[in-house]
Amino acid sequence: MMDQPSALELVTAVREFIEKHAMAELQGRTAFHARVAANALAIVARELDQAAPAAAAEHARLKALLGTDGTLEALNRQLCQRIGSGEIAWDRPGLAAHLTAATLAKVAIDQPTYSGYVHSPHRSPE
Repeated sequence: MMDQPSALELVTAVREFIEKHAMAELQGRTAFHARVAANALAIVARELDQAAPAAAAEHARLKALLGTDGTLEALNRQLCQRIGSGEIAWDRPGLAAHLTAATLAKVAIDQPTYSGYVHSPHRSPE
């Protein structure tokens, strides 16, 4: 395993090269695809940086909300099943806060400039 540079640093360096150097030399369809590639690398960089703490927070909220343990995937599946069956009502304490936090964490990685996210009163200040 390599210690330096990290995966995040590598992805960031490639994205910056595309944005700052390569895109200036490209036109038309190739320039468009370079922008798409740079955007994809930006998403990967944010995921490398933010996904683990977001998943840990989501896992902790789900364990508290459901009163049980399991993998993040299993707990999310259980939450969906319990909401679908009516066992967990929409007004259950903590449910809206959990769903809001999980959604904001996903949007922060995928589309952090989305206006609904940027202007959300529930978003953590950076």
